[in-house]
Amino acid sequence: MFLTKDSKSPYFQLVYFIDGKRTKISTKTADRTEAENFLKNFNPAAVSTPPAVNNKITLYKFVDEYKTYVKNTFSIKYLKKAVHPSFVAFLKFVPDIPLENISTKIIDQFISLVAAHSKFSASLYYRTIKAAFNKALIWNYVQENPFNKIKAPKTTQSYPAFVTFDELQIIVNNSEREFLNPLFYTAFFTGMRLGELVNMKWNWIDFPNNFITIKCDESFTTKNKKERFIPINQTLKNILLNIQPKVLNINKDDFVFSNSIGIQLNEDFVSKIFKHAVKKSNLNNKIHFHSLRHSFCSNLVQKGVSLYVVKDLAGHQNIKTTQIYSHLQKQNLMDAVNLL
Repeated sequence: MFLTKDSKSPYFQLVYFIDGKRTKISTKTADRTEAENFLKNFNPAAVSTPPAVNNKITLYKFVDEYKTYVKNTFSIKYLKKAVHPSFVAFLKFVPDIPLENISTKIIDQFISLVAAHSKFSASLYYRTIKAAFNKALIWNYVQENPFNKIKAPKTTQSYPAFVTFDELQIIVNNSEREFLNPLFYTAFFTGMRLGELVNMKWNWIDFPNNFITIKCDESFTTKNKKERFIPINQTLKNILLNIQPKVLNINKDDFVFSNSIGIQLNEDFVSKIFKHAVKKSNLNNKIHFHSLRHSFCSNLVQKGVSLYVVKDLAGHQNIKTTQIYSHLQKQNLMDAVNLL
């Protein structure tokens, strides 16, 4: 038995052998002294034998369980936009067989069929269902993930569209719903998702300390179920103060952005109004509401802000998502070439 450490975990790992098979277990500590004590007291014989794979569960039963898990763990949008359409397509292709019987060949045929019509859909289905089978592996429903032996479908990589502040001004001037303009500015200066903006309440805003806390409650949760705070600059602060109800005791639970009678805005409605304004402005047709979020991230990166800081401000769960903006760090690229 011996201790080791790798990049996948901050903790020391203990490696031991059972019947000649190499096995690894986490010591749950990054302190070498504590890890060595774990090694001294570790008894391989006391480690319980992993439970046998439950290969009786069928595909349909698993899908129902997985959707419940996603509903309780992730955003409703992820369930509706990714999980649901992915499994609708998959269940049309695969009958209700034991989950363990779904082979790499079946997966390969399914992804190839989808890719023939839409590479984007094939990529989405691949990522989504692979994640589901990873969970099935953890739940001990399968012995291995059949997706691991298949390469992800390649899609054309294009940089996200973003707008400058001057272009945003043009879009705002062409908006047919003036009351939505403060929402557009807030998206540009905070990078908040549309779902976060339409659920934003006055109690999220701390005007004295100049920041917004994106909160989770019974009626709304962020995409990754985590709260975060975003500092606001003076320009945005003035915009928000200007639309704040002019009463002494405002209801802090009221929505910041709503219709004329205080009803919560519909995401599709906001998105369509913005897109219509973009078309009237004769700007890049690839610009849509989410481009305001891209603009926030892009502007920060171009001003030299660390990708890790941008990741936290944007609420990205993985730094790989933020790295799509790395091409904008032109000065870093120039400095690298100048070293030659």
